Amino acid sequence: MTRRTALLAAAELLAWWAALAVLWLFLISTVYTLEFVVGIAAAGLGALAACAARRAVTGW
Repeated sequence: MTRRTALLAAAELLAWWAALAVLWLFLISTVYTLEFVVGIAAAGLGALAACAARRAVTGW
């Protein structure tokens, strides 16, 4: 994996994570500390799954 490919993969993961975290924050009514930590972690897992699914489909 080249440096450029690694940076693109990291940027894609960060973009997915940010989008899922913002969506989660938009959908909940009250933010408690534990819910915030769990939501951010779940967004990270969702971002990993989204990147893996895209790579499985496109072969990139």
